[in-house]
Amino acid sequence: MLADPQALMLPLSDALRAAAEAVTPCRICGNLDAADPCRICTNPERDQGLVCVVEGVADLWALERAHAHPGVYHVLGGTLSALSGTGPEELRIAPLLRRAEDDQVREVILALPATVEGASTAHYLQDRLAGAPVTVTRLAQGVPIGGSLDALDDGTLAAALRARR
Repeated sequence: MLADPQALMLPLSDALRAAAEAVTPCRICGNLDAADPCRICTNPERDQGLVCVVEGVADLWALERAHAHPGVYHVLGGTLSALSGTGPEELRIAPLLRRAEDDQVREVILALPATVEGASTAHYLQDRLAGAPVTVTRLAQGVPIGGSLDALDDGTLAAALRARR
C-alpha cells in the first residue's frame, strides 16, 4: 500500500471516512447500519415477536453469521459491572423494557456472555422484565459440540449437568 498510496491508501481512507459518516446506531435495536431503522428491524421476514438481547454489535453479527436467530435484536451496549462503574443507566435497558411492553413482542431471549457480568445483567433483566407480558429465556450453557468433558472447567460442567434435558 505504501508503494502506491495514491491508488491504494487514499481510496481506502475515503471509504473508511464514508463508512464512518454513514453508519449510525439503529434507534430501535442499537445495531450499526447505514439505515435507521436498520435492515434487520425493517425486514418483514423477521419475527418481530422474538427479541434477542446481546451485549454488543459483534454478538449480533455472530448470531447472524450462524443464521441462528429468525427474530430481531436488542443491543445493550455492554453489561452491568460494578468494577468499571457500568450501571443500568449506561446501558440500553430502558428501551428494552419499553419494547417488552409492545403487544407484538412475546419472547425476550437473553444471549449474554457466560461471565459474572453477563450473569448479573441477565438476572437484573429477568427481574425488570418479570412484570412484562413476555416470556424471558436464556441461552443454554454447557458442553460445546466436540468438547471433551475432561477439558472443561468445573463451572461449565456443573451448568451443563443442571441444564440437562
